[in-house]
Amino acid sequence: MELIEQLSWRYATKKFDDQRLLSAEQIEVIQQSFGLTATSYGLQPLKLVVVQDKAIQEQLVAHSFGQKQVGQASAVLVICVEQVVDAAFVENYFDRVQQVRNTPAEVLAPFRKHLLENFVTKPKEDLQLWASKQAYIALGNLLTTCAIHRIDSCPMEGFSPQGYDEVLGLTSRGLTATLVMPIGYRASDDFMASLAKVRRPISEVIIEIKG
Repeated sequence: MELIEQLSWRYATKKFDDQRLLSAEQIEVIQQSFGLTATSYGLQPLKLVVVQDKAIQEQLVAHSFGQKQVGQASAVLVICVEQVVDAAFVENYFDRVQQVRNTPAEVLAPFRKHLLENFVTKPKEDLQLWASKQAYIALGNLLTTCAIHRIDSCPMEGFSPQGYDEVLGLTSRGLTATLVMPIGYRASDDFMASLAKVRRPISEVIIEIKG
């Protein structure tokens, strides 16, 4: 039940205490959590940009529809997708599998062939949609990690990817911003913190099929 208590504690923080900063150890936990996120085929078509620079954060506010929590937060997490997921990207994954697991190439060959054929023939738009879905998996994992460690957070879709790409120089890195999550500590006067959660009853959102 401890996890449920932590998830009940968290909310989309609208005002952060800009005087309280997360420790290096807390940021490390966030980074490790991102790296351990499950993704389709294990390909990880994502990168996480961790912004801890108030001047840059203030620049990002202008590309976040004026949402001030981006500037107030201790850090801003920007989940980015790879602009190119091609044969070389897939080959790198299988090279990593062989290196980490010592799996014989002949064992991996059928799966390697399947993925290469699948990704090489897919339109770029389909690959970008697939990658963006992985970003949401990562976001959910980060939200839970933050809740467990009592780190406040605010998941955001309301921002300009083009603006973020420009400010953070993401395009030159082959990335595009997909989701944003300011993290830190809630301000004592954030009125949202005291509001009850509004959720559909469990009986309405769970369907049990039993034998």
